[in-house]
Parts: sequence; C-alpha cells; structure tokens
Amino acid sequence: MRINIGTPERMARLVLGAILLVLAFVAGLPPLWAWIAGIVGVVMIVTGALRFCPAWSIFGINTDRGSK
Repeated sequence: MRINIGTPERMARLVLGAILLVLAFVAGLPPLWAWIAGIVGVVMIVTGALRFCPAWSIFGINTDRGSK
C-alpha cells in the first residue's frame, strides 16, 4: 500500500467521516440513510487514517505531494 492521500485531504476525510457517523447515530435519519451515512463515514475514517484510497489507486490519483 503506497500513500496516495495528502494531509489536507486526510483531514477532510477524517472530519467528514466523523460528521457522517454522528449523523448516522444522532440525527434520526431513516434507517436506510443512517446505514449509508454510517458505512460511508467508516470508509472515510479508515481511508483517512491509513492515508490510502483504493479508488484513487485505480484511477492513478495521488494527492500526497511528498511521494512520487
């Protein structure tokens, strides 16, 4: 796994993931939307924490300026 997520994107993913998890558990969304928000929130947090996004890898996108 090669790092392909830069620091600004990492912070955005972590914050957005946390917001989605809070929405999933607290906002009183319908069950389907709560599940979707929860799953997307977890994926965002995991990819932010690992600094690796499989989708970015497939499309050849790299937002980490430190790696070549």
